[in-house]
Amino acid sequence: MEESSSGSTDETLSSNSNPTSKKESRWLHGPSLGVGAGIATVAIISAFLAINMIDSSPELQFEENVPIPDSIGNTMAIFTTNASPYLGSKDAPITLVEFGDYQCFFCNKFFHETEPSILKNYVETNKVKIIFKDFTIIGADSIAAAHATHCANDQGKYWEFHDELYNNWAGENNGWASSENIVRFAQNIGLNEEEFMQCMSDEKYQQLISSSSNDARNLGITGTPAFFVIGPDNQVTQISGAQPYEVFQNLFDTELQK
Repeated sequence: MEESSSGSTDETLSSNSNPTSKKESRWLHGPSLGVGAGIATVAIISAFLAINMIDSSPELQFEENVPIPDSIGNTMAIFTTNASPYLGSKDAPITLVEFGDYQCFFCNKFFHETEPSILKNYVETNKVKIIFKDFTIIGADSIAAAHATHCANDQGKYWEFHDELYNNWAGENNGWASSENIVRFAQNIGLNEEEFMQCMSDEKYQQLISSSSNDARNLGITGTPAFFVIGPDNQVTQISGAQPYEVFQNLFDTELQK
């Protein structure tokens, strides 16, 4: 797949694993950002925005003053629109943006192995808020799963459906995210099934998902997961791949000292 990274912490074509044990649903989420919405603390940046980068090599390094492509413009919209509702306090000084695919092996690995500690130590303590953006590069079921989360958001349950998907993850393009199973997931979290199915049938959020994937491409992302940490001063640092918790912890603590 052209848009998959060959790195050991990024999505590859032949990732196989048994589903990890279920994680409890999130405790806190805010209203939907939606197309054109933004986060107050990161709404506008300066005319030139630089991105630091942490790569997925064994020896992690910061790359200073890496500019975003000129075509993106000079606002934070590429990170905050075509996105999920935020998870956490809207006033949290740090924003963690994840670009992911619900069929992605390493996205699932991050969800189960790293994110719980981020939620406990940073989101629940109002230091970090999280945004999820779709980068659907694996197959048709990736798009259907992403669409289902936004339809669930119409009923205020985006993050519950997000969690339900990863708690039922079973590989790539093997049917676990089929339309039949997506209906079952909706039932599991108590959605109004008729309303949900109408949203899915109408393909209400197809353009949002497509736009989010285009945002990823414009940022030069080639695999999932990919993360951007926006600090209190709007400095952006990229983390590529499903890095261990300590990588996020060190960056968050550095940003909080500013």
